[in-house]
Amino acid sequence: MGAFSISLAVKDLNVSREFYEKLGFTVFAGAMDKNYLIMKNGNALIGLFEGMFENNILTFNPGWDENAQEVKGFEDIRKIQRRLKEKGMKFVSEADENGSGPASFILTDPDGNTILLDQHI
Repeated sequence: MGAFSISLAVKDLNVSREFYEKLGFTVFAGAMDKNYLIMKNGNALIGLFEGMFENNILTFNPGWDENAQEVKGFEDIRKIQRRLKEKGMKFVSEADENGSGPASFILTDPDGNTILLDQHI
């Protein structure tokens, strides 16, 4: 399903950045003035988001690897969505099945955790 990261709803972006830097993470993308940072340590990715959503989110990026580089021959998000629908999965939001390119959909697991599949290409 592409690169995996966890998107954390943080109270103070600067405090969280400093904490994860102590764990060996470095800023990979994002911007303090936009209230989010993507941090990386090896292949591990953590998104820090201040004031954007209430809960933590498990994020998958079809078509991207952990360096935000395109993966050749990836499964398009609409195909993933159709496959999951066939398995009876319920969606919070859906990608436009008639579209192409960037799109996303959201699921919730049995324990209420939000799962975002977010295709950027």
